[in-house]
Order: sequence, then C-alpha cells, then structure tokens
Amino acid sequence: MDIKGNTILITGGGSGIGRALAEAFHAHGNQVIIAGRRQSVLDETTAANPGMASALLDIEDPAAIVRFAEQVKREHPALNVVIHNAGIMRPEDTKSGATDTAESTITTNLLGPIRLNAALIDHLLAQPKATVITVSSGLAFMPLSLTPTYCATKAAIHSYTNSLRYQLKDTSVKVLEIVPPYVQTELMGEHQKNDPHAMPLDEFIAEVMTLIESQPEAHEILVERVKPLRFAEASGKFDGFFKQFNDEMVRQRT
Repeated sequence: MDIKGNTILITGGGSGIGRALAEAFHAHGNQVIIAGRRQSVLDETTAANPGMASALLDIEDPAAIVRFAEQVKREHPALNVVIHNAGIMRPEDTKSGATDTAESTITTNLLGPIRLNAALIDHLLAQPKATVITVSSGLAFMPLSLTPTYCATKAAIHSYTNSLRYQLKDTSVKVLEIVPPYVQTELMGEHQKNDPHAMPLDEFIAEVMTLIESQPEAHEILVERVKPLRFAEASGKFDGFFKQFNDEMVRQRT
C-alpha cells in the first residue's frame, strides 16, 4: 500500500488508535474521513486536523451502515482505502450467565466490519488500486481471559481477513491486517491510557507507518511488541505463556 495519495475511511477514527492512524495518514497527504458514533469527538478531531472529513456511523445498526456507505461513496468517490478499526473491549464474568456484553461486542467488532465491507466492496473493486485494512489484536492469538468475547471477535477478524484476502487475490483490492499489542489508549478506560506496561500510542503508530511503507507485500503489520503473542502457539510455548500472561493480568488488576 502506498501511504500517500489515498482517500481513506477510518472507523472509530475519533479516538485511540483510529484517531492516531487518521492523523498519521492525514500528515502524509491523504484525504482522510473518520467515522464514529459521537459527533463531538469527530468534530474535535477534524478541528485539530484541517482538511480531514467526518461522518456519523452507528456500527451496530445494519441499516445505518448501508446508508453510511452510500453517503461516503457519494461524497468521496475517490475512496480507495477502508480501515476497519471501530471496536469495544469490556470485561465479562462468564459465571454470571449474562450475554449483553458478548452480543454487543460481536455486533460491533465482527458484524460491523463484515457489514461495512459488504456495503463498500463494489466501490473498492472499481478502483484501480484499493486496500482493505482490518485491525485485529495480539489477543486474537493469546486470549485475555478477562475479555473472552473481545478476544474471540479479534480471532474471527483474523480468520475473516485471511479468507477475504484469498477471495480478492486476483482483484485490485489488497487486504492488510494490523495487529496491535497492548497500547496506551482508553479502550478499557483511563488506566490503560496511562499504564506503563502498555506501548505508547505514538511509538506504535510510528512503527506501524514505517512497516506499511517498508513492507508493501506484507499481509500482517506486526510491531515488535506484539510478536510474542502472535507467535506463541507456533513456538510451542502457548500453554505456559497463556497461564503466565493471564496470571499477570489478574495480578495487575488486583
């Protein structure tokens, strides 16, 4: 993917990794459109980045996704890159028997990207060069037991991305997966944003942009800090790492 000269849509682009990616691509001369649920957050981001566009999107509403896709195609006909970044991450107590968190997480993190991709794929296929980028997680490969459905959706996104890439292999649309480690954002609240155990957001984005530019044929964008999670199973260390990782997460929270 060329990191310049694109028209890029980023869901969840008003905060966290989405906003940081939006600002990085905007700084490289791309036309960037950020999408999200909160107008105030979108307005704050575009005000800080003159020339950046925005549009409201309720990623949980199938009808809203279809309307949004038509709006974006109409207002930004040169759209050729979509970054599926919107997501939620919430703790779950599987002993409670409740499924509300699980259902909203699946709707946002998995069905949202699938539905939006379906609504935009005809447009992307008509572009001379296009890219679909999904944002999964190191937790797709090393689950955090505190957030079982989040991890499951990210594993599903990884699987979906591989199948999408194969189906589009003879088209003008390339498919790329960004796999973040634990990053300093507010995904799970203020604590995560300031957690010294998390990777600083600016360092993560800088490494991601370097990898995208320097590895044009890569399928996965893997910063160094996510590789122990990504390759734990392949290295034969999954079981021991899983216990150690989750025990440490419990210790930190208590």
